[in-house]
Amino acid sequence: MNESQPTDGHSSPVTEPLHQQGPHLPPYQPWDSHAGAAYPPPAPARQRGGMTKPIIATALLAGLIGGAVGVGGSALLDHDSTSSVPVLNSQPADAANAADVKPGSVTYAAQVASKSAADIKVETSQGTAVGSGIVLSPDGYVLTNHHVVAAAGQGSTIQVTTSDGATHSAKVTGSSPSYDLAVIKLDGASGLTPAALGDSSSLQVGEQVVAVGSPENLSNTVTSGIVSALSRTVTAGDESGSGLTVYNGLQTDTPINPGNSGGPLVNLQGQVVGVNSAVDTGQAANGGPQAYGLGFAIPVNAAKRVANELLQDGKATKPVLGVSGSLASESKTTGAQITSVQRDGAAADAGIKSGDVVTKIGNTPISNYADLMAQVLTHSPGETVPVTIGSGDDARTVQVKLGSTVDKEQTTIPESGDGGQSGRPQSPFGGGSPFGLVP
Repeated sequence: MNESQPTDGHSSPVTEPLHQQGPHLPPYQPWDSHAGAAYPPPAPARQRGGMTKPIIATALLAGLIGGAVGVGGSALLDHDSTSSVPVLNSQPADAANAADVKPGSVTYAAQVASKSAADIKVETSQGTAVGSGIVLSPDGYVLTNHHVVAAAGQGSTIQVTTSDGATHSAKVTGSSPSYDLAVIKLDGASGLTPAALGDSSSLQVGEQVVAVGSPENLSNTVTSGIVSALSRTVTAGDESGSGLTVYNGLQTDTPINPGNSGGPLVNLQGQVVGVNSAVDTGQAANGGPQAYGLGFAIPVNAAKRVANELLQDGKATKPVLGVSGSLASESKTTGAQITSVQRDGAAADAGIKSGDVVTKIGNTPISNYADLMAQVLTHSPGETVPVTIGSGDDARTVQVKLGSTVDKEQTTIPESGDGGQSGRPQSPFGGGSPFGLVP
C-alpha cells in the first residue's frame, strides 16, 4: 500500500503579555467602547449614614499604593542604573525527572523500544510504501506487517534504517496475510538490539502503552496511550473488494498514523505486546466525521507463533474451522449462522451442521460471522476448542479440533450472500485502498 504522507501544521495563538494589557485588566475583560475605558466604571456606592468617609479614605489609600508601585517601576528603567543585562542559564534536572527514567514509565518504555524499532521503505514502480518494523535478532531479522511489504517483488527494493542510523537492503523471508504479519531479513546487519517480547494475555484495559514508529517518515516517533479493549474484531476491505479481511486485535487510543504499520506497541517495561497494524478513521473517507484514537495492533502472542513459523519455514499456518457464512446471512438472533460445512472438516467431525448458529468460541461471545473468524484465528492449528451452538435452553457445546492450512491469502468473509457482487464492502478502514489496512 502506498501510504500518503500529508504534512500537518499546527499554530498556537500568541497571547499578549499581561503587562501589555490595560491597567489591572483581567484576561478577556470586555472593552467599553463608548466610555473609552478598559473596563466598566464601578457602580456608585450606596449612601448609608457615616459610611461615605471610610469608602473615600480606602480609595485614596489604594491610589497612594498604586503611585508607590509606579515610582518603583520607573526606577527600574532608569538608564543611569548600574544593573547589568541578565545572563540565562539552564538548571539541572531535578531528582524527580531523573528517577522517572525507570521501568514503569513512558520515558523508559520509549527509550527501550526505540533501540529495537526500524524504518521500512518499499520502492516500487508505482511509488513508495512506508512502515516500521521490530528487530528480532542481532543479525537483522525484522517483523513487520504483511501489507507494508506485500508490494515487494521483482523490480522493487526494500530499504531498512535501524536505530543506529545504518541503512540496509532487505528481502522478505516469509509472509502471513491472514495475520497481516511478515518477516524480512536485512543484508549485512550485525549488532542490532532485539526487542523484548511480552505477554499480551496479561494486558488489562486501561493499561498504559507506547508506540514507536515512523509516521510520515518521522523516524523514532513516540506516542503513548492506553489499551482500550483486549479482543476486538478488526475488519478491512480485502484486495479484490469482494469481501472483508478479518483478524483479532488489541484496541488502543495511542496515536497511530501512516508509517506506524509494523512497529512495536510496548508496555511500560519496554516489552512488545502488539504489532501496530490498523486505524479506524470513521467516515472521513466518505466525507463524514473523522474518528480519532481508534488504533489496532496484532497481539504479540499470536505474532510470536506466526513469526517463529516464518523464521523456520518461510511460511506460516492458520487454524481452520471448516465452515462458511457471510454477514448478510446472519439470523435474527445473536451469533454467526453457518451456511455450509466442509465435508470431513473440523466442524463436521464435531457435529456442526449447516444452519447452526455459533454463539461462543470458548468463553468469548460471538455476535456475527466476522467475530467467529476472528476468534478462530486467536487459536493454533490442531488446538481443541469448545464451540457453543445456539443459546438459552437449546444451547449445546461441542469440542472442535481445529484443522490447519498454510496461510497464503487473507482470511476474508463475504459481506453479502452473493459473494460480494452487490458492491464493494463498506470498510471502516477505507475499502478502496490496495491492502485495506492502514496506516
